[in-house]
Amino acid sequence: MVAGKPIIGITGGIGSGKSFVAQLFGELGCHVIDSDACARSAFSDPQIRQTLREWWGDQIFLPDGGVDRAGIARKVFGDHDARRSLEGLIHPWIEKNRLSEMMQFASDPKILAFVWDAPLLFEAGSVKQCDAVVFVEAPLQLRSERVGRSRGWGPDELGRRENSQWPLDKKRELSDYVVNNTADAAQVRDQVRELFPRILAAIARRSEASQDARGRHSRGGAS
Repeated sequence: MVAGKPIIGITGGIGSGKSFVAQLFGELGCHVIDSDACARSAFSDPQIRQTLREWWGDQIFLPDGGVDRAGIARKVFGDHDARRSLEGLIHPWIEKNRLSEMMQFASDPKILAFVWDAPLLFEAGSVKQCDAVVFVEAPLQLRSERVGRSRGWGPDELGRRENSQWPLDKKRELSDYVVNNTADAAQVRDQVRELFPRILAAIARRSEASQDARGRHSRGGAS
């Protein structure tokens, strides 16, 4: 938690609609932090840009000076060591800026919870900081159609990228809740509206139980 506000992590397969589900939580009073957007911002950091230049030279920069994110993707998704190096550079930057953003909204009474839209929630270890994790489920065929329309990826590209992440079955098993995003938008919205108060209630019960346990331990130690 941050200032008493729980952190809800959103995970799922590529093209499952994680950002849409995060947006629905946002409609209910959550502040959504988009890790993909944070990663894009990281490429504007002078120190990160300098490190990338030292690693891979000028070829990973575009003519306008921006980072060639597509070129970096081609490099790291075919090279395990390169991907690990990039993650070690970018993930700490994301963590730092995510915390800074949460602190900006920590005292806002209208914010009921923070939602992390984070594709690599498990892989980056960020799940350890979450009070609840929601897995967004959608079948492969539907996800493939979505990324084909939105990103121009074929099935091979989708598979190549997902093979660099944890298996979806494992992510689903380790998550606390599941939202099915195969239905229309209204039905997904209904799922989130039903789920959000359940999440808050479960977190509140755990917090109360933890406080009671600490109180009993303290009284027992004092005696």
